This record gives sequence, C-alpha cells and structure tokens, in this order.
Amino acid sequence: MKKSLKYREVIEDVRRVVVKIGSRVLVQRTGRPDVRRMDALITELAALQKAGKEVVLVSSGSIAAGMESLGMRVRPTELPELQMAAAVGQTRMMSRYEALFGKQGCKVGQVLLTHDNFEHKVTLTNARRTMDALIRHGVIPIINENDVVANEEIRAVASVGDNDFMASLVVKLIRADLLVLLSTVDGVRDISDTGRSRRIPYFETIDRSTFKLVKHGESHLSKGGMATKLKAAKAVADAGCTSVIANGRQASVLTRIMNGEDVGTIILASGL
Repeated sequence: MKKSLKYREVIEDVRRVVVKIGSRVLVQRTGRPDVRRMDALITELAALQKAGKEVVLVSSGSIAAGMESLGMRVRPTELPELQMAAAVGQTRMMSRYEALFGKQGCKVGQVLLTHDNFEHKVTLTNARRTMDALIRHGVIPIINENDVVANEEIRAVASVGDNDFMASLVVKLIRADLLVLLSTVDGVRDISDTGRSRRIPYFETIDRSTFKLVKHGESHLSKGGMATKLKAAKAVADAGCTSVIANGRQASVLTRIMNGEDVGTIILASGL
C-alpha cells in the first residue's frame, strides 16, 4: 500500500489530463444517457479545470445513445446501421454535455477524429493546433471518434475498443501528463483459482503476463474491455504518460484520483 501511494505522488505534478469515459458509465442499460452520472462527473471535471488543470474529455456513448433513440436493443453489426446510430447519438450526447458543462460555467468544443487522421501529418498538425487553441482559451475539448464516417475502425475489435485506443492517440497528440480510463470496474483484478479476486493497485510495467490477468469482453452497448484499456495504458506509458484505470460510477472518483488516493489501478510511465 505504501508503495502504491508513493507512486501516486506523480499525479501531484500533472498539468494536462485526458479523461476517457466509457459507454457503460455514461448511459443506462437501455442506452439512454445517464444524466445524473454525467452531471456528477462533469462537476468534477469542471472543478479540475477551475483548479488550474488542463482537461480534455474523450467520450464514448454516441452509438449507445443513438441505439436507444432508434429503438435498437442490440448493437448493430452492419456498418451503415452503426453509423446511423452514431449520427443520432452524437447530437444527443453533445447537447447534454453543453448543458451540463454550461451549468458549471464551462465552455466545450467538440472535436471529431478518426484513426485515419493520425496517419496524415497535415490533419494531425491541424488537430493539435485546434485542441491547443481550445485549451488556451479555457474551452474543454470533447473528443469523439467520428463513427459517422469511420469504416473499419468502428467494428475492429482487436485494435479499437470503446475509444480506449483513441484516448491513447489523443494523449500522445497533445502531450498529456495523465490518462484516466473510466469504466465500470475498479481497476485491474487478479482472479484466483477459487474465483475470488483482488484489485491490483499498480503496475510498474505492462507485459504479456499482465494481459493474462484479464478476459476479453464486450456488452450490447460497447466493445471495450480491460484488455483494450491495458493496451492504451501501455501505449501512453511508452510515451512517458501515467495512466489510471478506475470505476467511473464510484462517487468522487476523479477527485480521489487527483488527490493521490488508492483508487483503481495506476500504470506508471516508462522510466518512473
């Protein structure tokens, strides 16, 4: 425990933080946006900004929100239907964000990206400049994967899950100090042969043995799992950024993380 808390001291010096919130945190089982949970998290994000932190939000939930609005009970498998749900859901989610952040006195700006954007130097530079300008003017960027125009990445399971990989790309793009991945589990858990599990408070490095601890999984609303979060954490660790995987439905989870409390699982940046 003492070692875990010592590692969390690195969070004290964080200036720029990327927070990725998963679909199952943001929406109810029906797919309807969970406004109460969104409001609680946005209150914490606004408090971080007011405390002098530079905050970037990577949001999931558009497809799930669109599914609810369109009466879909199961996530579509065909690309046009997925993109239709995303188109409907993006407007629903952003209208909620604008209202809830506005209640806290914060301005937001939507940035739609696809993985293809990160393959082209000009578009990558433009995206970085836009986000730097938003942050410089006190506007919180809300990053969504542009599922409406994406193709293979919207349905790829191995490389993309619930915006985790997108969040890692954003971290490297804007040179963030901390990545927080919020899901509905309280970190990485080690399951014993008897079925009992314990939360692992920290990893100094992520290797093959780390991935053996988790199972691949997805729900009818999202495609992410703990494996995709560990892949994202490893990617940013190699780029010099620390990560925390935590339960986005726990009360005051962001505040507790930023206060250095033993919440979730922290993955140290390489070299720390």
